[in-house]
Amino acid sequence: MTQSSALRSAQPATELLVEQDGAVVTLTISNPAQRNALGPDVYKGLAAITERVKTDSSVRAIVLTGADGVFCGGGNLNRLRDNQSKSREFQATGIDILHNAVRRIRACNVPFIAAVEGPAAGAGFSIALQCDMIFAAEDAKFIMAYVKSGLTPDGGGSAMLGQLLPRQLAFELMALGDVISAQRLHALGVVSQVVPKGGALKAALGAAHRLAAGPRGAIGRIKRLSEQAVLAPHAQLDLERDLFVESLHGVEAKEGIGAFLAKRKPDFSDKA
Repeated sequence: MTQSSALRSAQPATELLVEQDGAVVTLTISNPAQRNALGPDVYKGLAAITERVKTDSSVRAIVLTGADGVFCGGGNLNRLRDNQSKSREFQATGIDILHNAVRRIRACNVPFIAAVEGPAAGAGFSIALQCDMIFAAEDAKFIMAYVKSGLTPDGGGSAMLGQLLPRQLAFELMALGDVISAQRLHALGVVSQVVPKGGALKAALGAAHRLAAGPRGAIGRIKRLSEQAVLAPHAQLDLERDLFVESLHGVEAKEGIGAFLAKRKPDFSDKA
């Protein structure tokens, strides 16, 4: 059964739509009039869903997308202009709310998958980069647009570009604010798959349902390993050891190994 709700952002017309279909939750940033511009309450909504899945084992994968053929145009420049007349501490607090959401996406115990149609600009690009997989339409455009407004990246954009791309290319994207295509990001290994226009959500949901059918705990640990390998490669062997032991002595490995030896398909549906 499908359930839906809406988490409203500070801008009345901006919503983070939440829809659950089986074990997959789809989050849609919805503010078409402002190209799905972001704001603090959307960040709080993203953080809230990560908090929910800590204890809600019915959720096994999350897809993040945007409404009306636009992933996200970035931050709301009208709001940022208003913030120029406020204290620096006020703006810093807003970025802390965004960065809390980013940290939670990265640390979330279920996969986040981005489905990108149209532009992913500024903080929209940054948030897409935090996801574990990115499915992008062939006409999707990614742009670190901050510099165009005299700003610098936030939302983990500089960190992820610095990790994923050669330093010179990461600098180019941030300092020139040029568009980079889905095809080029796919060639660089950043985008998982490029699909025909209008097909990003379907492709992302297909991957999400495949992940949701797998062992939730083991996939969560694989996500931790992927994150740790980037941040602290020298600690990787110890973490691999500890998580392998944890996995081996859990119910998912009991089912998975038993199914393999019995030559049957494993059923992880109730093995949270």
